Amino acid sequence: MTEVTCAIIIHEGKVLATQRGEEMPHSLKWEFPGGKVMIGESPEKAVKREIHEELGIRISVDQLFPSIVHRYPNHSIKLIPFICSMLPGEEISLAEHKRYRWIPYADLNALDWLEADERLVAKLLETRNLQDHRKMTG
Repeated sequence: MTEVTCAIIIHEGKVLATQRGEEMPHSLKWEFPGGKVMIGESPEKAVKREIHEELGIRISVDQLFPSIVHRYPNHSIKLIPFICSMLPGEEISLAEHKRYRWIPYADLNALDWLEADERLVAKLLETRNLQDHRKMTG
């Protein structure tokens, strides 16, 4: 099973989504950016490295989010997501993806997500709804 990290980058109340390029597997699907953990590398270091390579930005890792194991037809992954923030002064420069969008939480389900990321969106919205409920009843 391949360990893959991803960054759920939140900025000004919106979530960063990236669209895979035409030449990539699962082309044109939307995903949270990230990539494979290299041998001897921690998932936190991997997500920071991958985000810098793919988006040209530095991030802070704020929180580990629950992992997801997903089985694609020809391989399985353990997706290790982190809630992250973009460091001040950083600007996104795409190296691999076709485009990116800052999406309000309410619109996350409107994108055509990669299957594992689709499950992550559901967990993210569930957590967000629970937090909103606690604030209202707190």
